[in-house]
Amino acid sequence: MSTAPRLAAAKRDWGHDETGCTVLHIDMDAFYASLETARHPELKGKPVVIGTGPRSVVSAASYEARRYGINSAMPSARARQLCPTAVFLPVDMDYYHSVSQAIMHDVFHTITNRFEQVSVDEGYMDVSGALLRWSKPSAIGAWIRQEVERRFHVTCSVGIAANKMVAKIASTNAKPDGMLLIPKDRSAQFVQMMPLRAIPGIGPKLEQRLTAWGITSVADLAQLNMEQLIQATGSAAGARNLWMASRGLDERTVTPTHVEKSIGSEETLMEDTTSQRIVCRQLRKSCDDVARSLRKRGFMARTVTVKFRFTDLSYRTRSRTLDRPVDAASALYPICVELMRAMFGLPADDGERPLPQPIRLIGMSASSLSQTCDTAVQPTLDDVLEETSRADDSTASRRLRTAEAVLDAVRSKYGDQAASFGI
Repeated sequence: MSTAPRLAAAKRDWGHDETGCTVLHIDMDAFYASLETARHPELKGKPVVIGTGPRSVVSAASYEARRYGINSAMPSARARQLCPTAVFLPVDMDYYHSVSQAIMHDVFHTITNRFEQVSVDEGYMDVSGALLRWSKPSAIGAWIRQEVERRFHVTCSVGIAANKMVAKIASTNAKPDGMLLIPKDRSAQFVQMMPLRAIPGIGPKLEQRLTAWGITSVADLAQLNMEQLIQATGSAAGARNLWMASRGLDERTVTPTHVEKSIGSEETLMEDTTSQRIVCRQLRKSCDDVARSLRKRGFMARTVTVKFRFTDLSYRTRSRTLDRPVDAASALYPICVELMRAMFGLPADDGERPLPQPIRLIGMSASSLSQTCDTAVQPTLDDVLEETSRADDSTASRRLRTAEAVLDAVRSKYGDQAASFGI
């Protein structure tokens, strides 16, 4: 659910010269909510919010719900206050992912293999090689919108431009269910009418820093030279990116292979807690979910991150990069517990001491991913010593990993709740 700024004045005819405009950004409209409406037609025209439970947050909202001020990451309880008549539905991620994969495969990849998926509901397409068949990028965009709606009963918005950044801003301003072409020679004019937050990468902190310099729009940004931008941002690389962005320039290319950056799992508790026992129980479950997902997708991970959100909705994270990659909960969980205790300054041998502040949400993620088939795992000294002392040359870590793989097969046949490890 996009919260990027949109300008009504930007949604207009910018001209019809498509020369060099070979990048499309396709963004599904209110994807999760639209999919629920597609399979429950009786919800059409009603405010629909994805995210149930008094402790949950909004994952998505239909455009009807957004008129009441409901946005993603808002507590569901607050959304109910804003619109008591809204239909609240639970997140069904398996369903959303399955439809997403079908759209990507059945529609987007039939145009070109130069497609870069960046999330479950959006992606970039380089159509330079498809123009011999299609003639114009706008013809491709129109066909995509038509086919997505015809086959899947949801809509998408398309931005067409000379580069990824302008195409993304164009699709955002084409919403909902629209298409916006920005000719190459109008790119700078288009981006310079935008507020700062329209530029990808400008978040609240950078916006605040730029505002202190009297910069409140992309047009203001374009007036600064490189030296001034370095002073304003404190980063030479960041200054260069902003200098280019303010002129409608972007050197990034469409990268067909989508590299998964991380796999995570988190849960909002029914009640805030300071109990280490409850936190560890949820961390163990999250590690189990992430490890299973790693094995299913053929990945191993080198970096482990824990995340805690507190009563005031602020959050803290702590990460550690491991000496060797892992894909087992038995390896992930002890690291998560160590990170949690280090974050709160708790001793390693005291699992009963309460946490210093109540926790609302508990999560962990694994990143620095590599393909299992291409990853060499160096045995530890303990592994080597254990191998030499056992007749079967096995190690505790290898036996635990094998046991988790067996659990994968049991759950696949009998359901996710059929079996689990204890803490």
